[in-house]
Amino acid sequence: MVKSIEDVRVTGTLVWYFCVCPREAWLMSHQLTPDEDDENIRIGRMIHEDSFGRAEREAAISGSKIDRVVQRDGKLVVYEVKKSSRHERSARMQLLFYLLQLREAGVLAIGELHYPEEKRVVKIQLGDEELREIMGIITQIRDLIARDLPPSPTRIPVCKKYAYAEFCWA
Repeated sequence: MVKSIEDVRVTGTLVWYFCVCPREAWLMSHQLTPDEDDENIRIGRMIHEDSFGRAEREAAISGSKIDRVVQRDGKLVVYEVKKSSRHERSARMQLLFYLLQLREAGVLAIGELHYPEEKRVVKIQLGDEELREIMGIITQIRDLIARDLPPSPTRIPVCKKYAYAEFCWA
């Protein structure tokens, strides 16, 4: 279990979970992980692997895994691949978090959310407004992680499809 807030590093995945369901983010941050054989987790992995060639690997920065990073027209482009745009705000926040991590390391980049099944790409930049937004999310996540107990479960549409459902409704 988490002994202090310093024990948990905020990652892009944690940002995504927080934006979908704060309870899931708390569970994940306290090492309570879902069933890795959950169908939705497997489907997500397959889409990720099929989206780009096998030679193109994830990049890592400060404990976060970035789906793909490329140079295009003299700019560094960070890709994040998602199954669908259903949680586009969460995916956007995750990508903004990666762009912030890179900026803090002295690397300027732009982002692209890729939805292969929808054949859609959304371009993302870390401007002043986006910076305030992601910094607010990071603060909220740190406050959440510091709690001794998770937030109470709240039924939301994603509950029936998420691997963490057992932690809330079993």
